[in-house]
Amino acid sequence: MGRYLLRRLVLLIPTLLGISALVLVLMRLLPGDAVDILVGPELVLGPEQRKALYRLFGLDAPIHIHYFNWLIEVLQGNLGLSVRTAQPITKVIMQRLPITIELALLASALAWVIAIPLGVLSAVRRNGTLDFVAHISGLIGLSVPNFWLATMLLLVSSLYLGWQPSLIWISPFKDLLANLQQMLLPVLSLSAVLMAVVMRMMRSSMLEVLGQDYIRTARSKGLREQAVLARHAFKNAAIPVITVQGIQVGYLLGGAVVIEQIFGMPGIGWTILNGIYQRDYPVVQGGVLFVAVAFVLVNLLVDLVYAYLDPRIRYD
Repeated sequence: MGRYLLRRLVLLIPTLLGISALVLVLMRLLPGDAVDILVGPELVLGPEQRKALYRLFGLDAPIHIHYFNWLIEVLQGNLGLSVRTAQPITKVIMQRLPITIELALLASALAWVIAIPLGVLSAVRRNGTLDFVAHISGLIGLSVPNFWLATMLLLVSSLYLGWQPSLIWISPFKDLLANLQQMLLPVLSLSAVLMAVVMRMMRSSMLEVLGQDYIRTARSKGLREQAVLARHAFKNAAIPVITVQGIQVGYLLGGAVVIEQIFGMPGIGWTILNGIYQRDYPVVQGGVLFVAVAFVLVNLLVDLVYAYLDPRIRYD
Protein backbone atom coordinates (compact mmCIF):
# COMPACT_ATOMS: atom_id res chain seq x y z
CA MET A 1 0.00 0.00 0.00
CA GLY A 2 2.81 2.40 0.91
CA ARG A 3 4.60 1.81 -2.41
CA TYR A 4 1.36 2.33 -4.31
CA LEU A 5 0.71 5.66 -2.57
CA LEU A 6 4.26 6.77 -3.26
CA ARG A 7 3.94 5.93 -6.97
CA ARG A 8 0.66 7.81 -7.26
CA LEU A 9 2.10 10.86 -5.52
CA VAL A 10 5.16 10.80 -7.79
CA LEU A 11 2.93 10.59 -10.87
CA LEU A 12 1.11 13.64 -9.56
CA ILE A 13 4.13 15.81 -10.36
CA PRO A 14 4.23 15.43 -14.18
CA THR A 15 0.43 15.65 -14.26
CA LEU A 16 0.41 19.00 -12.50
CA LEU A 17 3.34 20.29 -14.55
CA GLY A 18 1.56 19.42 -17.79
CA ILE A 19 -1.73 20.97 -16.69
CA SER A 20 -0.15 24.20 -15.46
CA ALA A 21 1.98 24.57 -18.62
CA LEU A 22 -1.04 23.95 -20.86
CA VAL A 23 -3.09 26.53 -18.98
CA LEU A 24 -0.36 29.16 -19.33
CA VAL A 25 0.02 28.51 -23.07
CA LEU A 26 -3.74 28.70 -23.64
CA MET A 27 -3.98 31.92 -21.64
CA ARG A 28 -1.22 33.49 -23.72
CA LEU A 29 -3.03 32.48 -26.92
CA LEU A 30 -6.10 34.49 -25.92
CA PRO A 31 -6.37 37.92 -27.53
CA GLY A 32 -5.30 40.73 -25.24
CA ASP A 33 -3.50 40.55 -21.92
CA ALA A 34 -3.73 41.95 -18.40
CA VAL A 35 -2.40 45.36 -19.48
CA ASP A 36 -4.97 45.70 -22.27
CA ILE A 37 -7.81 44.67 -19.94
CA LEU A 38 -6.64 46.99 -17.18
CA VAL A 39 -6.08 50.04 -19.37
CA GLY A 40 -9.14 49.57 -21.57
CA PRO A 41 -9.76 50.92 -25.08
CA GLU A 42 -10.20 54.54 -23.96
CA LEU A 43 -6.65 55.16 -22.70
CA VAL A 44 -3.80 55.20 -25.21
CA LEU A 45 -0.38 54.36 -23.81
CA GLY A 46 2.99 55.08 -25.34
CA PRO A 47 5.53 52.29 -25.91
CA GLU A 48 7.58 53.20 -22.83
CA GLN A 49 4.52 53.33 -20.58
CA ARG A 50 3.32 49.96 -21.89
CA LYS A 51 6.75 48.42 -21.33
CA ALA A 52 6.76 49.77 -17.78
CA LEU A 53 3.39 48.18 -17.07
CA TYR A 54 4.50 44.87 -18.57
CA ARG A 55 7.61 44.97 -16.38
CA LEU A 56 5.50 45.86 -13.32
CA PHE A 57 3.18 42.86 -13.87
CA GLY A 58 6.04 40.51 -14.74
CA LEU A 59 4.75 39.97 -18.29
CA ASP A 60 7.84 41.22 -20.09
CA ALA A 61 9.66 37.88 -19.88
CA PRO A 62 9.23 35.11 -22.50
CA ILE A 63 6.61 32.50 -21.71
CA HIS A 64 9.11 29.79 -20.70
CA ILE A 65 10.93 32.17 -18.35
CA HIS A 66 7.61 33.28 -16.91
CA TYR A 67 6.61 29.64 -16.32
CA PHE A 68 9.98 28.76 -14.78
CA ASN A 69 9.81 31.70 -12.36
CA TRP A 70 6.25 30.71 -11.44
CA LEU A 71 7.38 27.14 -10.71
CA ILE A 72 10.11 28.39 -8.40
CA GLU A 73 7.55 30.42 -6.47
CA VAL A 74 5.18 27.43 -6.25
CA LEU A 75 7.95 25.19 -4.87
CA GLN A 76 8.44 27.79 -2.15
CA GLY A 77 4.74 27.62 -1.28
CA ASN A 78 3.86 30.89 -3.00
CA LEU A 79 1.32 30.92 -5.84
CA GLY A 80 2.10 34.54 -6.67
CA LEU A 81 0.07 37.73 -6.61
CA SER A 82 -3.03 38.69 -8.54
CA VAL A 83 -2.30 41.07 -11.39
CA ARG A 84 -5.57 42.92 -10.79
CA THR A 85 -5.73 43.16 -7.01
CA ALA A 86 -2.15 42.37 -5.90
CA GLN A 87 -3.61 39.90 -3.39
CA PRO A 88 -1.74 36.65 -2.69
CA ILE A 89 -3.29 33.85 -4.77
CA THR A 90 -3.20 31.49 -1.80
CA LYS A 91 -5.30 33.93 0.21
CA VAL A 92 -7.77 34.33 -2.67
CA ILE A 93 -8.18 30.55 -3.01
CA MET A 94 -8.62 30.06 0.73
CA GLN A 95 -11.34 32.73 0.76
CA ARG A 96 -13.24 31.08 -2.11
CA LEU A 97 -12.61 27.47 -1.14
CA PRO A 98 -15.30 27.06 1.57
CA ILE A 99 -18.06 28.05 -0.88
CA THR A 100 -17.06 25.50 -3.52
CA ILE A 101 -16.40 22.73 -1.00
CA GLU A 102 -19.78 23.21 0.66
CA LEU A 103 -21.55 23.31 -2.70
CA ALA A 104 -19.80 20.13 -3.91
CA LEU A 105 -20.33 18.21 -0.68
CA LEU A 106 -24.01 19.13 -0.35
CA ALA A 107 -24.70 18.25 -4.00
CA SER A 108 -22.88 14.92 -3.64
CA ALA A 109 -24.63 14.11 -0.36
CA LEU A 110 -28.06 14.88 -1.78
CA ALA A 111 -27.35 12.74 -4.84
CA TRP A 112 -26.22 9.82 -2.71
CA VAL A 113 -29.09 10.01 -0.24
CA ILE A 114 -31.68 9.88 -3.03
CA ALA A 115 -29.96 8.02 -5.87
CA ILE A 116 -28.43 5.08 -3.98
CA PRO A 117 -31.66 3.81 -2.33
CA LEU A 118 -33.61 4.52 -5.51
CA GLY A 119 -31.10 2.57 -7.60
CA VAL A 120 -31.17 -0.39 -5.21
CA LEU A 121 -34.96 -0.50 -5.03
CA SER A 122 -35.21 -0.12 -8.79
CA ALA A 123 -32.96 -3.16 -9.26
CA VAL A 124 -34.73 -5.25 -6.62
CA ARG A 125 -38.17 -4.42 -8.06
CA ARG A 126 -37.14 -4.61 -11.67
CA ASN A 127 -39.78 -3.74 -14.30
CA GLY A 128 -42.12 -2.48 -11.59
CA THR A 129 -43.70 0.93 -11.19
CA LEU A 130 -40.81 2.26 -9.12
CA ASP A 131 -38.31 1.03 -11.70
CA PHE A 132 -40.24 2.78 -14.48
CA VAL A 133 -40.41 6.07 -12.54
CA ALA A 134 -36.71 5.89 -11.68
CA HIS A 135 -35.82 5.14 -15.30
CA ILE A 136 -37.80 8.13 -16.61
CA SER A 137 -36.42 10.39 -13.88
CA GLY A 138 -32.89 9.33 -14.74
CA LEU A 139 -33.37 10.12 -18.41
CA ILE A 140 -34.79 13.54 -17.58
CA GLY A 141 -31.93 14.25 -15.17
CA LEU A 142 -29.35 13.37 -17.82
CA SER A 143 -31.10 15.39 -20.52
CA VAL A 144 -31.65 18.66 -18.65
CA PRO A 145 -28.54 20.92 -18.52
CA ASN A 146 -27.78 22.14 -15.01
CA PHE A 147 -27.53 25.78 -16.13
CA TRP A 148 -31.06 25.60 -17.61
CA LEU A 149 -32.40 23.96 -14.47
CA ALA A 150 -30.69 26.60 -12.32
CA THR A 151 -32.24 29.38 -14.39
CA MET A 152 -35.71 27.83 -14.21
CA LEU A 153 -35.47 27.28 -10.45
CA LEU A 154 -34.38 30.87 -9.97
CA LEU A 155 -37.21 32.18 -12.16
CA VAL A 156 -39.88 30.05 -10.49
CA SER A 157 -38.74 30.90 -6.96
CA SER A 158 -38.52 34.64 -7.66
CA LEU A 159 -41.61 35.12 -9.87
CA TYR A 160 -44.07 32.70 -8.29
CA LEU A 161 -42.78 32.22 -4.74
CA GLY A 162 -41.43 35.72 -4.24
CA TRP A 163 -38.13 34.41 -2.88
CA GLN A 164 -34.59 34.24 -4.15
CA PRO A 165 -31.32 33.30 -2.45
CA SER A 166 -29.10 35.98 -1.01
CA LEU A 167 -26.41 37.35 -3.33
CA ILE A 168 -23.89 37.58 -0.48
CA TRP A 169 -22.61 34.22 0.75
CA ILE A 170 -23.46 33.47 4.37
CA SER A 171 -21.12 31.18 6.26
CA PRO A 172 -22.78 28.15 7.91
CA PHE A 173 -20.86 29.01 11.09
CA LYS A 174 -22.62 32.39 11.26
CA ASP A 175 -26.17 31.40 10.30
CA LEU A 176 -26.70 27.74 9.36
CA LEU A 177 -30.36 28.11 8.38
CA ALA A 178 -29.72 31.10 6.12
CA ASN A 179 -26.76 29.30 4.59
CA LEU A 180 -28.83 26.20 3.77
CA GLN A 181 -31.58 28.37 2.27
CA GLN A 182 -28.99 30.10 0.11
CA MET A 183 -27.50 26.76 -0.99
CA LEU A 184 -30.85 25.08 -1.76
CA LEU A 185 -31.25 26.09 -5.41
CA PRO A 186 -27.57 25.74 -6.41
CA VAL A 187 -27.38 22.29 -4.79
CA LEU A 188 -30.57 21.12 -6.52
CA SER A 189 -29.22 22.37 -9.86
CA LEU A 190 -25.89 20.61 -9.46
CA SER A 191 -27.15 17.37 -7.96
CA ALA A 192 -29.78 16.63 -10.64
CA VAL A 193 -27.37 15.25 -13.23
CA LEU A 194 -25.21 13.56 -10.59
CA MET A 195 -28.31 11.97 -9.09
CA ALA A 196 -29.34 10.54 -12.45
CA VAL A 197 -25.85 9.15 -13.16
CA VAL A 198 -25.47 7.55 -9.72
CA MET A 199 -28.97 6.07 -9.76
CA ARG A 200 -28.54 4.47 -13.19
CA MET A 201 -25.09 3.18 -12.32
CA MET A 202 -26.33 1.78 -9.01
CA ARG A 203 -29.24 0.03 -10.70
CA SER A 204 -27.17 -1.60 -13.42
CA SER A 205 -24.42 -2.62 -11.00
CA MET A 206 -26.94 -4.04 -8.54
CA LEU A 207 -28.66 -6.05 -11.28
CA GLU A 208 -25.34 -7.54 -12.32
CA VAL A 209 -24.41 -8.48 -8.75
CA LEU A 210 -27.82 -10.01 -8.00
CA GLY A 211 -27.26 -12.46 -10.83
CA GLN A 212 -23.99 -13.80 -9.39
CA ASP A 213 -23.59 -17.30 -7.96
CA TYR A 214 -22.65 -16.16 -4.45
CA ILE A 215 -25.94 -14.28 -4.17
CA ARG A 216 -27.88 -17.44 -5.05
CA THR A 217 -25.73 -19.35 -2.54
CA ALA A 218 -26.49 -16.84 0.20
CA ARG A 219 -30.21 -17.11 -0.50
CA SER A 220 -30.05 -20.90 -0.55
CA LYS A 221 -28.53 -20.84 2.94
CA GLY A 222 -31.71 -19.23 4.20
CA LEU A 223 -30.41 -15.71 4.75
CA ARG A 224 -33.02 -13.00 4.89
CA GLU A 225 -33.33 -10.90 1.75
CA GLN A 226 -32.30 -7.76 3.66
CA ALA A 227 -29.11 -9.47 4.82
CA VAL A 228 -28.33 -10.69 1.30
CA LEU A 229 -28.76 -7.20 -0.13
CA ALA A 230 -26.90 -5.36 2.61
CA ARG A 231 -24.02 -7.74 3.35
CA HIS A 232 -23.36 -9.32 -0.03
CA ALA A 233 -24.93 -7.43 -2.93
CA PHE A 234 -24.67 -3.76 -2.01
CA LYS A 235 -21.01 -3.79 -0.99
CA ASN A 236 -19.88 -5.21 -4.33
CA ALA A 237 -22.33 -3.17 -6.39
CA ALA A 238 -21.10 0.08 -4.81
CA ILE A 239 -17.57 -0.19 -6.25
CA PRO A 240 -18.27 1.22 -9.76
CA VAL A 241 -20.61 3.80 -8.23
CA ILE A 242 -17.78 5.10 -6.06
CA THR A 243 -15.68 5.55 -9.21
CA VAL A 244 -18.34 7.75 -10.76
CA GLN A 245 -18.80 9.68 -7.54
CA GLY A 246 -15.07 10.32 -7.20
CA ILE A 247 -14.89 11.74 -10.71
CA GLN A 248 -18.00 13.85 -10.16
CA VAL A 249 -16.70 15.35 -6.90
CA GLY A 250 -13.50 16.35 -8.67
CA TYR A 251 -15.59 17.89 -11.42
CA LEU A 252 -17.77 19.79 -8.95
CA LEU A 253 -14.73 21.42 -7.33
CA GLY A 254 -13.86 23.22 -10.56
CA GLY A 255 -16.73 22.65 -12.93
CA ALA A 256 -19.49 24.32 -10.94
CA VAL A 257 -18.51 27.64 -12.49
CA VAL A 258 -21.80 28.11 -14.39
CA ILE A 259 -23.90 27.53 -11.27
CA GLU A 260 -21.67 29.85 -9.27
CA GLN A 261 -22.08 32.53 -11.94
CA ILE A 262 -25.88 32.19 -12.09
CA PHE A 263 -26.30 32.46 -8.32
CA GLY A 264 -23.46 34.95 -7.80
CA MET A 265 -21.45 32.61 -5.57
CA PRO A 266 -17.74 33.54 -5.62
CA GLY A 267 -16.28 30.04 -5.45
CA ILE A 268 -13.17 28.57 -7.08
CA GLY A 269 -14.79 28.18 -10.51
CA TRP A 270 -16.11 31.74 -10.39
CA THR A 271 -12.62 32.99 -9.48
CA ILE A 272 -10.94 31.09 -12.33
CA LEU A 273 -13.49 32.33 -14.87
CA ASN A 274 -13.05 35.95 -13.80
CA GLY A 275 -9.29 35.46 -13.93
CA ILE A 276 -9.67 34.36 -17.57
CA TYR A 277 -11.82 37.39 -18.36
CA GLN A 278 -9.25 39.72 -16.80
CA ARG A 279 -6.21 37.81 -18.17
CA ASP A 280 -5.03 37.42 -14.58
CA TYR A 281 -2.55 34.62 -15.26
CA PRO A 282 -1.48 33.95 -11.64
CA VAL A 283 -5.11 33.55 -10.51
CA VAL A 284 -5.94 31.13 -13.32
CA GLN A 285 -2.76 29.10 -12.88
CA GLY A 286 -3.12 28.90 -9.10
CA GLY A 287 -6.82 28.03 -9.25
CA VAL A 288 -6.39 25.34 -11.90
CA LEU A 289 -3.42 23.88 -10.03
CA PHE A 290 -5.49 23.62 -6.87
CA VAL A 291 -8.41 21.97 -8.69
CA ALA A 292 -6.04 19.50 -10.37
CA VAL A 293 -4.49 18.54 -7.04
CA ALA A 294 -7.93 18.09 -5.47
CA PHE A 295 -9.12 15.99 -8.42
CA VAL A 296 -6.13 13.64 -8.25
CA LEU A 297 -6.33 13.28 -4.47
CA VAL A 298 -10.07 12.51 -4.61
CA ASN A 299 -9.42 9.75 -7.13
CA LEU A 300 -6.59 8.42 -4.97
CA LEU A 301 -9.02 8.26 -2.05
CA VAL A 302 -11.45 6.35 -4.27
CA ASP A 303 -8.74 3.77 -5.01
CA LEU A 304 -8.14 3.31 -1.29
CA VAL A 305 -11.85 2.83 -0.64
CA TYR A 306 -11.78 0.05 -3.25
CA ALA A 307 -9.46 -1.98 -1.05
CA TYR A 308 -11.85 -1.63 1.87
CA LEU A 309 -14.95 -2.62 -0.08
CA ASP A 310 -13.32 -5.49 -2.01
CA PRO A 311 -10.65 -7.46 -0.09
CA ARG A 312 -9.56 -9.04 -3.37
CA ILE A 313 -8.06 -5.72 -4.45
CA ARG A 314 -4.47 -5.28 -3.34
CA TYR A 315 -2.10 -2.43 -4.13
CA ASP A 316 1.54 -3.54 -4.18
